Amino acid sequence: MSEIAKLPAAELVNRYRRKTLSPVEVTKAALARIEQCNGAVNAFCVIDADQALAGAAASEARWVKGEPCGLVDGVPTTIKDVVLTRGWPTLRGSRTTDPDQPWEVDAPCTARLREHGAVLLGKTTTPEFGWKGVTDNLVSGITRNPWNTDRTPGGSSGGAAAAAALGMGALHIGTDGGGSIRIPSGFTGVFGHKPSFGRVPAWPGSAFGTLSHVGPLTRTVGDAALMLNVISEPDARDWTALPYSARDYRVGLEDGVAGLRIAFSPTLGYIDVDPEIAALVRAAAKVMRDLGATVEEIDPGFNDPAETFRRHWFGAAGKMVDGFPAEKQELLDPGLREVAAMGSTLTFSEFLDAVEARNQLGETMSQFHETYDLLLTPTMPIPAFKAGQEVPDPDNQPRWTVWTPFTFPFNLTQQPVSSAPCGFTSDGLPAGMQIIGPKHADALVLRAARAYESACPFRMPNEPNVQHQ
Repeated sequence: MSEIAKLPAAELVNRYRRKTLSPVEVTKAALARIEQCNGAVNAFCVIDADQALAGAAASEARWVKGEPCGLVDGVPTTIKDVVLTRGWPTLRGSRTTDPDQPWEVDAPCTARLREHGAVLLGKTTTPEFGWKGVTDNLVSGITRNPWNTDRTPGGSSGGAAAAAALGMGALHIGTDGGGSIRIPSGFTGVFGHKPSFGRVPAWPGSAFGTLSHVGPLTRTVGDAALMLNVISEPDARDWTALPYSARDYRVGLEDGVAGLRIAFSPTLGYIDVDPEIAALVRAAAKVMRDLGATVEEIDPGFNDPAETFRRHWFGAAGKMVDGFPAEKQELLDPGLREVAAMGSTLTFSEFLDAVEARNQLGETMSQFHETYDLLLTPTMPIPAFKAGQEVPDPDNQPRWTVWTPFTFPFNLTQQPVSSAPCGFTSDGLPAGMQIIGPKHADALVLRAARAYESACPFRMPNEPNVQHQ
């Protein structure tokens, strides 16, 4: 059962077609895996076995007739708890949300997955409103890293990443407004893809506006490409979405990187990186060279945009929290209230300065990609740290943006970025490599990630490594 639960979505669909596996059998395996592993990592805030088994039975009937309803019919799937899902509460990890209300609407990605026959297992954990780069909240507690449960899986899609790593479902929806798909991908050793902004329709709009993206976390690149085919389908509710492209992201996935011009920036010119992480990512960049790409070590040429990002992110948090009545503000995570208070002091002039700085950053990267097809960096400058903390060093680090310097710049620029696992530290903790492409070049980014995966297959944990007390 455990091995069935770990099969990629693409393999599941092939076996359904050949009638060597059934969606009911696979869903039971996924639920058994959740029963076995979730207690150690706390990846789920909703588990709905009855609905999942009913969905699997309906899928099985379609496959028996040879009439699957979509690309992922019968594939066990999870949804992050900031994304609306019909029939389940979307609490967003917050005590301010009343669960006792009608939940009758799917977000675009949920609707598309449901239309394509995905079997929805439950909802995965998030920090409150996805506000920080780790995953804990006052509703469901602390989510932990499968490789060492004393460590954080990162966030804010930490539940999705932990579920993906352990085979608790094959496909997992995450969101990313400052690294929230890539941070947990880097810390847990799964594959995550932040699509170009607007490639995946989103509704309702995020409080964090045009920083926020919706995308897949999976165990393989091929599954992310398959999932992107589904969730990128159009939805009129998102007026910021890109024009629909009916391309199949699996086509060309095996074309490799030979002849590509790839830049490798180990520090972006200003970031201190843990030596073990630096060595692992440098070795991964060498693999890309060995695969036939031209790889040049060069920085893209921008200064640290942390203040620009903070003004966008903290300012949005301030506006969101100011919209709550005082009695609900008291229910919020104290860290979120502090960030919101900082954002509320932002002047209009300071925000406009941040908008202009963001524009300049986007121009810099657009011009950089006239020379280089892709940019490689570490995903995270450090390995996963202690769970339940916002920062590795609470005495000296003010907020989560201090330790996520490689991820948020590319939310500002809205580029497609994947995080691919690229080895382990001496403590057995994963490292990740970011693969960054020009806007709208999602297929190229996925193709490069697949080339790396083919050369250096990803390794997932068999069981949670329980270390916390």
